Amino acid sequence: MSLYTRIVSGTLFPLHERLKGHDTVRARRALERSQWLPPAELEALRLARLRRLLARAGARVPYYRDLFRRLGFDPERVRALSDLERLPFLTKAEIRAHAEALKAEDARGLAPFNTGGSTGEPLVFWIGRERVTRDVAAKWRATRWWGVDIGDREIVVWGSPIELGAQDRLRELRDRLLRTRLLPAFEMSDARVREYLDTIRRFRPRMLFGYPSAIAHLARRAEAWGLRMDGLGIAVAFVTAERLYEDDRERIARVFGCRVANGYGGRDAGFVAHECPEGRMHITAEDVVVEIVDARGRALPPGEAGEIVVTHLATGDFPFIRYRTGDIGVLDPEPCPCGRSLPVLAEVRGRTTDLVVARDGTVMHALALIYVVREEPGIERFRIVQESLERTVVELVPGHGYDPACAGRIRDGIAARLGPGVTVEVRTVERIAPARSGKHRYVESRVAPRLGAAA
Repeated sequence: MSLYTRIVSGTLFPLHERLKGHDTVRARRALERSQWLPPAELEALRLARLRRLLARAGARVPYYRDLFRRLGFDPERVRALSDLERLPFLTKAEIRAHAEALKAEDARGLAPFNTGGSTGEPLVFWIGRERVTRDVAAKWRATRWWGVDIGDREIVVWGSPIELGAQDRLRELRDRLLRTRLLPAFEMSDARVREYLDTIRRFRPRMLFGYPSAIAHLARRAEAWGLRMDGLGIAVAFVTAERLYEDDRERIARVFGCRVANGYGGRDAGFVAHECPEGRMHITAEDVVVEIVDARGRALPPGEAGEIVVTHLATGDFPFIRYRTGDIGVLDPEPCPCGRSLPVLAEVRGRTTDLVVARDGTVMHALALIYVVREEPGIERFRIVQESLERTVVELVPGHGYDPACAGRIRDGIAARLGPGVTVEVRTVERIAPARSGKHRYVESRVAPRLGAAA
């Protein structure tokens, strides 16, 4: 670690957090101790925090005070994390309908947040200081797993309007002190990508952070242009907010000469899990309780795929209790060889809208269609949209070596997977614009899958 990094991580960033009213350093140190606790002690810590959250919700949050009274639910009787199953799920519709009643009466300093709404109406909710502190501390802990720290040079490839709309002079000064450079992910034309690659080569970051599709696109163009990016000293690329596909992981690692660390979470659910150097996705268990449930809402055991339901233990100001994320995941029954007692997500398969449904109702991974397209050379970018059980549209951006005859092979390959009676339209376009957030989704299905029907 350089002297400058030690100054930033040990003095400047802690001061920055204190000025914002966040006790982030203490929280991070506590997390770095608790990750090594014996499983029984970690479980006791989580249970104590869950009881505090439920007690405050029942006493101070009108929505939960009324709900607990109607159900006869007493937080004092909670004896295990599984007792959460006695409560109903919190859905996006419930939050939209009861946003004011979900605010704690004694909450102070709440800040409004929202999800991107890429598949529908954005979700508006509120976050308090404890939640922000714990999420920052959890991300900081995971960063340090990889031998890098706040203050090391960092390139951020991001596209959220929240971040990009707040680049005022004070934030620019902060980013300069922390040695962070932000590259907007919503503008990925060839000219802009060339600028970004040149910036990375000059800046020589120790770490990258951003959407996997955006960083993989940078890697893909660097390869096409013959630009060497693997001797810059990049140690790790942290990716999050989208599904990380294995070929994107391999390309990022190869082109930038670094490890790739996947992360899972969101503005609504919080910082849920992050990959350690052993390649396992650890749940931030001190702050987050993860349940995997089937289509009927029943808890599933480790090893079985279902919807990820999150209870964030640091959301007393605006509780997220049994929140349905819409994402599909699998808990790992085996501990990680790194020795941390934090539970492991074996797999995050993406949102339910990233699954596809065959004509006969069979639910498949998006990879079933993605591989059909990726087998064809000369395709710069693509998007597959399942508009209905009967119709799917494939958009292709041709690149070097593109063969127009591939359109027929793609059409036939996808139709074979989706089944008889499905129309597949394949068309070429000049570019595929990402969502306003900067994310790029390879597959979007507008057909609701039946969980538990996955092939």
